[in-house]
Amino acid sequence: MLFPASLLALAATLFATSSLGAPQLERRTSPGVSTNQTLINELELAPTGRDRIDLLPNDLDFVYDFNLPPTQQFNSTGKGGSTIAANRKTFPALIGTGSSMTVGFMHPCGMNTPHTHPRGTELNIVVQGALTTAMVLENGVRAVMTNTTLYQMTVFPQGALHMEFNPLCTPTVFIAGFNNEDAGTQQTLDAFVKLPTNVIEAAFGGEQTLPGADIDKFKTMIPANIALGVEECLARCNIPKNK
Repeated sequence: MLFPASLLALAATLFATSSLGAPQLERRTSPGVSTNQTLINELELAPTGRDRIDLLPNDLDFVYDFNLPPTQQFNSTGKGGSTIAANRKTFPALIGTGSSMTVGFMHPCGMNTPHTHPRGTELNIVVQGALTTAMVLENGVRAVMTNTTLYQMTVFPQGALHMEFNPLCTPTVFIAGFNNEDAGTQQTLDAFVKLPTNVIEAAFGGEQTLPGADIDKFKTMIPANIALGVEECLARCNIPKNK
């Protein structure tokens, strides 16, 4: 079976300077935040907001420390930076609020690779540095490109394909607010290559120019979702490419 070259070309263009296997940051548990499943169940079943307050007797239960996130499950780390999410599991005080938040720490030339949030709209505001973003809402519409700097915001509607890139030689920090306690994240190419090879081939109109055996090589091109990208930025910032 042959595999479409266009998909390989797309991946090579977006991720030629990306890296795999970036070292994980050390994560420590915040003492004021509980992720106890029993507590989460009780909060979910509480009939009123007052009852939910009573289930959280410690004032620190209402403080989420992004310096000391309670779990690695919802934290993404790569050589291009990291993201830390406060959601209904990592911060149970959010249950019943219909909201969640992520803080992104982007290294110079760091990229948050193309992804979607299947259950929530994202409001993204830069609090340090700058971001270049791209977003496609659905079939048949133009790609929306933005450049945001300090305290400027952009929006990614629920389900829209989007990415963020730090074009600077200094770190960027952004805050992303969501209108769902569990907005979810799906890295697009990572998910796409998990489909059967013949399905991927059909999606590209049956174009057959490369052996299907190369699929395993292609999968190794998919980086951690926080990756280093854009050759021009790497050169300008004197950041060497990964071998």
